Amino acid sequence: MVDGFSVGARAEAVSEIAASRRYFSKKTIEDIDVKGKRVLVRVDFNVPLDNGRVADDSRIRAALPTINYLRHQQARIILCSHLGRPKGQFDPAFSLKPVGERLSELLNTKVKVMDKTINGDVKKVAENLRAGEIMLLENLRFNKGEAENDPEFARKLAELGDVYVDDAFGAAHRSHASTVGVANYLPGASGLLLEKEVSVLKKLIEAPNRPFMACLGGNKISDKIGVINQLLDIVDGIVAGGGMCFTFLKAKGYEIGNSIVEEDQVGLASEIIKKAEENEVALYLPIDLVAAPEISKSANYKVVSAKKVPEDWLGLDIGPATIEIYNQALESAKTIFWNGPMGVFEIPQFSRGTKAVANAITEATRHGSLSIVGGGDSLAALKMFGLVDRVSFASTGGGASLKILEGTALPGVEVLEDR
Repeated sequence: MVDGFSVGARAEAVSEIAASRRYFSKKTIEDIDVKGKRVLVRVDFNVPLDNGRVADDSRIRAALPTINYLRHQQARIILCSHLGRPKGQFDPAFSLKPVGERLSELLNTKVKVMDKTINGDVKKVAENLRAGEIMLLENLRFNKGEAENDPEFARKLAELGDVYVDDAFGAAHRSHASTVGVANYLPGASGLLLEKEVSVLKKLIEAPNRPFMACLGGNKISDKIGVINQLLDIVDGIVAGGGMCFTFLKAKGYEIGNSIVEEDQVGLASEIIKKAEENEVALYLPIDLVAAPEISKSANYKVVSAKKVPEDWLGLDIGPATIEIYNQALESAKTIFWNGPMGVFEIPQFSRGTKAVANAITEATRHGSLSIVGGGDSLAALKMFGLVDRVSFASTGGGASLKILEGTALPGVEVLEDR
């Protein structure tokens, strides 16, 4: 046993993820010559900061295999990333300096952290990098040209390198200068993280081991319309929770009290319910809920029927009977995709549903199932419960992962060179 997992089950999941590489058709850093070249690498270092320090370095660690490969190949490495939403102007609260400091610690080598993105001494420093050295540009989004995919900004970025590598899966669904524009000026290839993310998710669509269960939560059904419709053609079942489930419950004619609901999506929810029946996909909705008059740690709460939430109360978690049904549905799955919590998991009395689902998924993984978790809230829940290392694969990009599952091409992947 390793961390509660059988060695055989862990090896099986690792083997399955490795085998998924055949679903990726773009060149990677292993297909191109990078020795001695200046390699402009788009990474996703959009990490939380706390008092000027990185609070969660998961996304930085996820980029290390690509960075270390390039170091080993004696490339000269120029990293670029966004952080937060500074709206095209400098804001010290979104500086990448703390990220550079943490990256230096993880690599045990000095990273040259710039105070500009393309101006000042940036180009000179890039030209003078020695083999294996690393520099990190300041926040891309301090420049309006980044989000606008401005050709001039993209050209100046491209001037820093000889080769472009995209390893920022979390931003691959954005048509920005650093994810799309630079590929008009430099030959583009994928980093190791981007390749793995896309490969694993495409395998889910094309060749999942069955039964294949999707676990969907979060607040809005409108955010997941495309992926739900696509999943209804490929999964064996969907378990639904979070705020989005109330739009389904209202479509069934239930009294949902003051629970969150998208009134303009109720008709669509009815169509989804009908499509699930036609496709013989099991659509699991809550039969009971944990409800309260308000969202707070001190709120009075109780378990109620999903058919009748008291007036002026709102559902904030799935109930114990629902948890038991969802656990049974998930424990038999061979493939599981999870995106979105079951309730307001940040508050203890409304966290039991999310924790139960997380435990069910990790238990299935322990017995050899392939589990993929995407989305910031789902990952935050896994980390809070100490379970993040007990799933097969934790995706670094919730939005990008949903785009792949709904069958939408990612702009940041499409611009890379074909193998």
